[in-house]
Amino acid sequence: MHWVVACCLCLGVLPIFVTSSLDFGYHNTQLLEAYLKNINAAYPDITYLHSIGKSVEGRDLWVIIVGRNPKTHIVGIPEFKYVANMHGNEAVGRELMLHLVDYLVTNYKSDPVISDLINKTRIHIMPSMNPDGFESSASTCESLTGRYNKNNYDLNRNFPDAFQRNLAPIQPETKAVMDWLQTETFVLSANFHGGAMVASYPYDNANSSTNRISPDNDVFIYLAKLYANTHATMYKGTVCSTDSFPNGITNGFQWYPVQGGMQDYNYIYSQCMEITLEVSCCKYPDASTIQGHWNDNKAAMIEYMKQVHIGIKGQVFDITGKPVQNAIVEIVNRQHICPYLTNQHGEYYLLLLPGNYSLNVTVPGTSILKNIYIPQSQKFSAMQYNFTVSVPVNSTASSVNTMCPRASTQSPFAPDPEDGGIALNAGLLPFLLSTVIMLLLTNQ
Repeated sequence: MHWVVACCLCLGVLPIFVTSSLDFGYHNTQLLEAYLKNINAAYPDITYLHSIGKSVEGRDLWVIIVGRNPKTHIVGIPEFKYVANMHGNEAVGRELMLHLVDYLVTNYKSDPVISDLINKTRIHIMPSMNPDGFESSASTCESLTGRYNKNNYDLNRNFPDAFQRNLAPIQPETKAVMDWLQTETFVLSANFHGGAMVASYPYDNANSSTNRISPDNDVFIYLAKLYANTHATMYKGTVCSTDSFPNGITNGFQWYPVQGGMQDYNYIYSQCMEITLEVSCCKYPDASTIQGHWNDNKAAMIEYMKQVHIGIKGQVFDITGKPVQNAIVEIVNRQHICPYLTNQHGEYYLLLLPGNYSLNVTVPGTSILKNIYIPQSQKFSAMQYNFTVSVPVNSTASSVNTMCPRASTQSPFAPDPEDGGIALNAGLLPFLLSTVIMLLLTNQ
């Protein structure tokens, strides 16, 4: 297949793939792009391919959407996403994304589980957030070549942080993802890494060890355990010789603090619950191992996507029947740093485990408190609760003051055991002293 693709690319012709023949090898930018375009051409009714932006070197940041209505959001259909290869040298996740796309589209209508998932979910898959890094990476287990983007920034230390002020400039790849998060109401996500075997959940950063626990800690532990237990080996917790993770999961901050991480940004600022999946002990293993990694992760990836349907969802309307944007919808005693707000359709989605809860809906001038019950089995549909507030509300007006922290840019990196310590970005030399101090404190 590579020979056919190479010849087609040399001739300027779009190569035609038989989707079932996707090989278990590494696909560079040209091969990845060609494959996604051909998938979209072969399955136009259930896929939509678009670029959310450009890398530093001008490569497209491709996202392929799989769903019954792939081009547009449908009220009541939750938005799910997977992101891989934000560290360019961590290559397994990139290939898992391609094989997941292939598996979804080729099993639609023949596999009832996959059909239900696609019909009732809008699935966004981003195989590579750092294509520049991948193109320059070395295919070895420990090499850091390609980890950073072409401006020498770690993209997983580049997002605004709610706990510590960030000072590094936001990179094009980071900005593209931040803008993307503003265009969709993402509910659940995971990002794929390499160099360990563990499911890590928020918070990645905190002001102290006492506030590293998020308001949705029970749900995050459930999600992390679900992936680890469904994975072929992750649940063992000792797959990689240097690591030991009980049940194959960890709180991010407890493992090591990450300033400016993507999963905290998703959760705090974008109302999207995200975990980090480390899926290979070797960052860039030999291509001969990819099929094994796919077999190890396939069931876990599918099962994790289903979890976008747990909990509750619904809409908030005003007394005239218009959807209310920016209504605060929160569970009592589960307040978030940035309160959860309804979108332009008045929609909300809250991932919750089975049990009894009190739900509070707040708009300027009034609020509603309702006791709700979530049963054990929900089968591809969260419990639906719609609310009508007793006052007319400007459908685009802001709700009450949320006092959400808006840290702007990025501070020096936290120490990362994956890369053997600290990596300083260009432009961060003035912060060398504070970075060294942080490293010493963290390694005590």
